[in-house]
Amino acid sequence: MSETHQHGYIHRKDDYLKRLRRIEGQARGLQRMVEEEKYCIDILTQVAAMTKALEAVSLGLLEEHMNHCVVDAARAGEAEGRAKVTEAVEAIARLVRS
Repeated sequence: MSETHQHGYIHRKDDYLKRLRRIEGQARGLQRMVEEEKYCIDILTQVAAMTKALEAVSLGLLEEHMNHCVVDAARAGEAEGRAKVTEAVEAIARLVRS
């Protein structure tokens, strides 16, 4: 990658950082809930909320990657485009398995 390359999410970087900080806070809240021996179902509810928040970040980053990196690579040539599509498919497979 060149020095001037920008990732597709760069124009929404602040939004992603805000979301990730919120998720970090949720993780600390979950730790507190366990330390304070809160009700299992309440903890699981918060785990589900945190999981959804992480999924939203993942899907947003994936969309940015497809619209920016994959499109740019496809414009550069078939081999580059195929490589980026393969990379995206592998990332999607990891997300589906998680």
